[in-house]
Amino acid sequence: MKSQKQFFQSSVRKNLLSLAVGAMAVAPAFAQEMAEQQAPEVTSIADALSQGDVTLGFRARSEFVDVDGSDVDLTSLQTRLTFTSAAYEGFSTLIEMDDVTHITEFEGGVGDPEGTEVNQAYLAYASGATTFKYGRQRILLDNQRFVGGVGFRQNEQTYDAFSVTNTSLADTTLFLARVSNVNRIFGEDSPVGDHTNDTYLLNGKYAGLSVGTLSGYAYLIDNEDAAAFSTDTYGVRFAGSQANLGYTLEYAMQSAAANNPASYDADYLLAEGSYKVGGITLAAGYELLGADGADGQFITPLATLHKFQGWSDKFLGGGTGNISGGIEDVYLSVGTSLSGVKLALNYHQLSSDDSGVSGMDKLGSEAGFLVAGKLAGVNLSMKYSAYTADDFSADTDKLWLTAQAQF
Repeated sequence: MKSQKQFFQSSVRKNLLSLAVGAMAVAPAFAQEMAEQQAPEVTSIADALSQGDVTLGFRARSEFVDVDGSDVDLTSLQTRLTFTSAAYEGFSTLIEMDDVTHITEFEGGVGDPEGTEVNQAYLAYASGATTFKYGRQRILLDNQRFVGGVGFRQNEQTYDAFSVTNTSLADTTLFLARVSNVNRIFGEDSPVGDHTNDTYLLNGKYAGLSVGTLSGYAYLIDNEDAAAFSTDTYGVRFAGSQANLGYTLEYAMQSAAANNPASYDADYLLAEGSYKVGGITLAAGYELLGADGADGQFITPLATLHKFQGWSDKFLGGGTGNISGGIEDVYLSVGTSLSGVKLALNYHQLSSDDSGVSGMDKLGSEAGFLVAGKLAGVNLSMKYSAYTADDFSADTDKLWLTAQAQF
């Protein structure tokens, strides 16, 4: 098996997110003139398009994977071009193109396929406190445990949907979307790259409590291409902080729905606490994705799965985010920032919720660290995870080196 030293010595190739606006007190007439120059009047669709904003981003990444002595290495470049129009009569549009190119030969096993795709393309209409969007769009709800974009991967997950966001009630955000297609991270050339849906996502958030934010949600997934993904999930989430103490509690219940051939009811539970000492944040948590015997288990097929149960992605479960018998995750983390450089350590101990079903007790453990900062307008990061198998899968080491800039 390749040593840790050899693993870290693997070669990597590298390929401005910085825009500041300053203001000073001047004569009122001059200030008005400057404001008009910075925000010219939009009187037509042509004005809205000509006064739009264009950004160009690059993200180069080397990913090194060692699964029990078998290596998979990939260096890739994501190029993203985004056009956002100005608003005219409440209407605006956004078009975003992504290209992923492999700099080194792709050897399989990494979810960053080559290709050029429309990442987002939608028409928006804003009226008062309500915004409507129609088309391909990014949907990120709460902490992305149930609905997210998998933004870590070079090919992001986006949604073909009609969505409505309303903030007319004080301290309240209501979101509703009807999703017709999920554009998954595997790319359009993959047979599992797109999933046709008749899915409804409802999320309500109230931030008017002095102790935290309360969210309630209903995610009614009808996946016409992957029937096992079709579920009805209802839950509530509370997250907040007081002084140096942070806390999160969440509960959800799920049942098979629509065309799902299974019949089950399973629970989700999260309890997390954090405490800040000086510039160091200590956190601990417990997460349960439960099982209903052998009938089924709680799944999260629209989640940003890379954020949860460790960075090694050992428990993707074919995109469901769970395995037979369910998963209990007890985790610890330590984070701080030194001279603008973010440092983080984490540890996960993963066990089966129902060992009688899975035939496993202790699944495995993972330790990881992250170092991230900015140099000359370029965001740089190094992330590493080491999964040690007990009863599930095989020992796995992963290292990511990333450089990102936007203009």
